[in-house]
Order: sequence, then structure tokens, then C-alpha cells
Amino acid sequence: MKIEMKGINKAFGSNQVLHDAGFVLGDGEVHALMGENGAGKSTLMKILTGVYKKDAGTITIDGKEVNFKNPQEAEKAGIVFIYQELNVLYDLTVEENLFMGKEITKFFGICDKKAMRAKAQEVMEKMGVNIPVDAVMSDLSVGQQQMVEICKALMVDAKVLIMDEPTAALTERETESLFKVMKSLREKGVSIVYISHRMEEIFELCDRITILRDGSYIGTEKISEIDMDGVVRMMIGREIGERFPKRDVKIGDVVLRVEGLTREGLFHDVSFDVRAGEVLGVAGLMGAGRTEIMRAIFGCIPKDQGNIYIEGQKVRIKNPEQAIKAGIGFITEDRKTEGLLLEKSISDNIEIVNLKTVSQKGVLSRKKEKDLVKKEIEEFHIKCFGPWHECNNLSGGNQQKVVLAKWIATNPKILILDEPTRGVDIGAKKEIYNVINQMAALGVAVVMVSSELPEVLGMSDRIMVVREGEVRGVLDGKAADQEKIMTLATGGTL
Repeated sequence: MKIEMKGINKAFGSNQVLHDAGFVLGDGEVHALMGENGAGKSTLMKILTGVYKKDAGTITIDGKEVNFKNPQEAEKAGIVFIYQELNVLYDLTVEENLFMGKEITKFFGICDKKAMRAKAQEVMEKMGVNIPVDAVMSDLSVGQQQMVEICKALMVDAKVLIMDEPTAALTERETESLFKVMKSLREKGVSIVYISHRMEEIFELCDRITILRDGSYIGTEKISEIDMDGVVRMMIGREIGERFPKRDVKIGDVVLRVEGLTREGLFHDVSFDVRAGEVLGVAGLMGAGRTEIMRAIFGCIPKDQGNIYIEGQKVRIKNPEQAIKAGIGFITEDRKTEGLLLEKSISDNIEIVNLKTVSQKGVLSRKKEKDLVKKEIEEFHIKCFGPWHECNNLSGGNQQKVVLAKWIATNPKILILDEPTRGVDIGAKKEIYNVINQMAALGVAVVMVSSELPEVLGMSDRIMVVREGEVRGVLDGKAADQEKIMTLATGGTL
């Protein structure tokens, strides 16, 4: 199936999102679609699949002009979109999510549960996914939920798959399984549009790359004829410099000390410390317990035993409110459901954890609120209409900047970052890295959980490796490498 999009324009009110954008997809190719957050990648694909109506331009499939009215029409034509925003029903099982609207029926329209279960297990095995089909979605990790979404798309006889940041929440092993399936699909003539900010994946997997910038088409290149620097120049129109900015900070005294933290079934006897000005990276495979440890420190889940000390003083943290009062900021891995109030404005989201800062004698000061939000928007280069822009209408990267902004505005002593650059483009990543370094320079103790090993290695002073809920070792950042981290993460010893 050959798809050609030409001269696509799209505006939301006065905001011109796409201007003369284009894209050409050939038969049986994996084609990367890249650009900074807000460049219009997802919008262009949503126009292709009928989620949005274009203002101008043409779309042709195999030489015939088409205009899908909705995603169902696109799916019938063989085009399936796997969205970055998970489209799952959390109270239903894996099997029920897989077959929603596509139930296998027998006589009188009754669901053939035996056939559905067999089909579900077949697709899950093909993807190398070890998740019970009767598991409830809310009990799964974000990465597992993403794998279920990918499996759902593979149950359709698709001719074109559009994948928007499909590996953002996946482990290295899950990513490898996905790549094998993608390569197999390409061999069968299926075309794949691959939207990702992970450069290593683009160069490993894709045949061609198309770049959008500020909603406009910049160019298309063969992967074999361009390098990473060339891609960055096309994306942002300038050189970006070193991928991980250098940090020259004097490491101070211990700010956070955790001793014997235990929660049965999740993690056991976890002990570590973080000093002022230090970035402690936390690595491990998906499901190792990294996120659960951080959530327990922040009071989101109760601990069975163990102690937490801040600046030498033992603290009791039973809920996030107490954690915030103790000086802890926590950027969660799931910005959609936990990090943001999506239907509220940027101003509302930043204000909610900074009420003391924007109040005067217990009364909200609109001037203080306006000044704070304006400052954060400018410092984080958040692309928006203004403070009252609804977060639901921001790109993924700009949503993440709002999450960072609201917590950094609290002036925390300890900042916990769980997957801080997930779904963020290379330019925005550099900005986030600079913010992390700035916080460290101010004496903040930073804990950074990340599944991207280059990021962990590039940003950390020390690296704590977690496996099956236990700390397997702490490595010096300068002496660590991917092999040492993976050895500890998979149960080996150094």
C-alpha cells in the first residue's frame, strides 16, 4: 500500500499546527516520522486516519484520493494507529480489551470465549508477551499495557501500522520482541510508520526518515545516507552540541537516606542514600520494583518496614502531602493519569502543588499565580497559547515540561524523576537534562529512574541497579557501562 499526503494544512482556532506538510509511505518499508514535540507528527497521522479533518491538501492511497471520516474507516482500509496515549479500559481484562468491538461470536451472536482466548494467547505468544489474558489492565505496569495495545493492533489484518512512541514504556527485552515482529511484518509487505524520539531505534530499524519542523515538511532521507547529527539539524534547525551536558557540581552531605525499606511482594530491604548535588540513576528491568520503591518513599504506597531520613532527621511519610511538606518532589512515570490534570490549564496544574507560593495570608493571589506560571512557561520553553492552555491539548513533550515545572517550582530538597524524558524529543531532552543539572547545582538531591541506559550513564554520578525488588549494587557513574548494569539487572555478579 502506497500512501501520499501533500500540502496538508490544519489549524485549531488561530493556532496553525500544520502548514504544507507531507509524507510518502512506500510498500513494505519502516518509515520514521520525526520532529520536535509539537512539530505535528501525531496530528498528521490523525488526519490520515480520520481523527481530524484537514483544512487543505490531498491524501492518496495507491493513486486514489481518500478522506477517512473516522478511524474505523481507516482500519477497514487496513490502516491501524497505535497511539502514544494508551487507549485501554482499565477495569476490564487483557482479553476483553483485545476484543473490544471485535468479538468472535457463534450462534445468536454469543461470544465464543474459547476461540477468543485461544486467539489472544496466540497473538501474545507471537509477541513474546508473558501476561495472563485474564489479568485486569489496572494491575499491569504501563509497559505491559503498551504491549497489550500493540497486540490489539496485530489482531487486525493491517496493511499499514502507525506506531507513536511504541517503546517508550517497554523494557529492552520487550523492545527486542517488538522489533522482531516489525521486521517479520515488513517481510510480509506491511508498511510501518514509526514515530519515535529514540535515535538508536530509528537507525537500527527504519529504511527512510521524514522530518517535520513547526508543522511543515522539511525533507525525506534514506537512513543509510544520513547520520544522527544530520537528523538533529533537520529537526531543530541548529546544532545541539553534546547529547548529555557536563555537570561540575560539588557533592555535599547526605540529604536522603533510606534504610531497610520493605513492602512484601514488591521490594525487600532496600537501602541507599543520595547527597546534595548528586544525581543517583536507578536502573533495572521493567517490573524490578524501581517505581514501587519511589512511590513508597513519596507515600503513595505503604511500607511494611524501614526508615527514611531527610538531612539526618527521621521522617514519617504516610501520604504524598507529608512527602511534599518534607521537601520531596516526585515526577511519576505516567504523566497522563498521575502527573497532570489533563482537562485543567497549565496554570491550574502548576498552582496545585504551589498554593503556599501563590497565596497571601491564605488567599490566592492572581498576580503571584500569573508571575509564577509565566516564569515556568518561559524557563521550560513550553509551547502553548498561554497560562490557560488546557494540558490535554499540549504535545506529549510539552505536557512533560508542565509536570517538571510544577514540581521544580516547589523548590524541593529531593527530586525523584521516574522516566523524565519518556516520549520527549531530543531537543526537549537536552532542556530537561539542563534542568536536572541546574537542580543539582542548587544542592538538590536527584533520583532519576530511567529505562534508557545511555541516559542513566550520561547523567548519573552513581547508578543503583534494582532486580526483583532488591538493590543488586551501586556503581560509580564514571566506571559503569551498559554491560555492568545489565549483568546486575539480570542476576549476575561483578
